[in-house]
Amino acid sequence: MNSASTSSGLREAFSYCVQQVRNYDYHHYLCVLELPPNMRKAAFALRAFNVETSRAMDVASDPKIGLMRLLWWKEAIDKIFSNKLIEHPVTRALSSVISEHKVSKNWLKRSVDARINDANREVTDIPETLEELERYAEDTASTILYSTLQSGYIRSTAADHAASHIGKASGLLLLLKSLPYHANKNSHIPYIPAEVAEKHGLLVNHSGQREIRADSREGLCNAVFEMASVANAHLQKAQELRGTVPAEARPVLLPAVPAEVILDTLRRVQFDVFDPRLTRGILGIPPLWFQLKLKWYSWRGKY
Repeated sequence: MNSASTSSGLREAFSYCVQQVRNYDYHHYLCVLELPPNMRKAAFALRAFNVETSRAMDVASDPKIGLMRLLWWKEAIDKIFSNKLIEHPVTRALSSVISEHKVSKNWLKRSVDARINDANREVTDIPETLEELERYAEDTASTILYSTLQSGYIRSTAADHAASHIGKASGLLLLLKSLPYHANKNSHIPYIPAEVAEKHGLLVNHSGQREIRADSREGLCNAVFEMASVANAHLQKAQELRGTVPAEARPVLLPAVPAEVILDTLRRVQFDVFDPRLTRGILGIPPLWFQLKLKWYSWRGKY
């Protein structure tokens, strides 16, 4: 393959990544646009990888097919780091990013492994503790921020700590936002931990099988409030670190803004995740207002 066709193929691969993120992760698409131009290609490739793995189970007609797709991605990461060519636009873009920026294999593998473990759960399985969901949020959301920082050659313990908290907050809030989808798809509410559900009278036992009650709207709102409070605490910790985070790292941490928007929307609907206002605009607010808010934080060097 000559250099011209290789270059054309890479351009098409990165264009595909941008389109995937724009179509399926729009609030993070807008965040990536606020990064310096030299960091955007890597960020779009990483976000597209996250889109592919996060949607694997949702787009599959059978859970086994979705799991096979995730296992394919796990194998693809191994092949990329072994310099083997895989004919998929996201893997081609990732391969270029990894080669140029030396992104750690560990973060990408952690993300896929977490999704594989989640996919292996039975629909009726309930996580025991909030800490389990915090680990899942870090493994799937914080790792993308770690990799993006790494791709920009940003080495900062404070930035890594802030990214950890922002990823945990963002991951937890997106799980809460997804509850109606899972309830409609599987007639089960999967991401309320047993310890939280029991506290709010949502945990019931049917023939030896534990379930989360979906008919107690007050109890569910209280459980969501408790989980959202944990996410809010992570955002507050990230904000406390801002003074020690290097200026060049702050644009990478702008996903704190959409996390804060989800929190604000949840407060507005009294933590009722089934309220249709959560699905309006971008995360519950008008698109123009979201973009202005993001621009304001970016312009001021905040997150």
